[in-house]
Amino acid sequence: MSNTSIKITSEKLRLEECYEFVTDDSCGGIVAFVGTVRNSTQSKEVTQLDFSTYKPMAIKEMQQIAEIAIKKFAIKKIAIHHAEGMLQIGDIPVIITVGAPHRKAAFEACEFAIDTLKETVPIWKKEHFSDGEVWVNAHP
Repeated sequence: MSNTSIKITSEKLRLEECYEFVTDDSCGGIVAFVGTVRNSTQSKEVTQLDFSTYKPMAIKEMQQIAEIAIKKFAIKKIAIHHAEGMLQIGDIPVIITVGAPHRKAAFEACEFAIDTLKETVPIWKKEHFSDGEVWVNAHP
């Protein structure tokens, strides 16, 4: 049985799926990060977001992040799920859950995973406004 769950999908992300994956009798702490689409950025009103990916490379990078987190923080399991396509206000573009014997490792691994994902994984976000649109996080 694998200790990582990596997914990029155009279907609605489910926190329950990620939570259930990391649940383990040996884990005393489960931490979840749920990113949601907010209605504003800087001083503009956001109407929706569009996420594009280079899926084969993104999956590979997300798997690498998960494997590093397991080794570096001594966690038991990690799920990293990301949405692609058009998302509305309140929708969930990313969920990361971590199960670990101790809470501190779970918190640290979860923070490491979201920070590294945003820096290295080829997922691009286009913000849509009432008066236009702009690509953000246009890296790597």
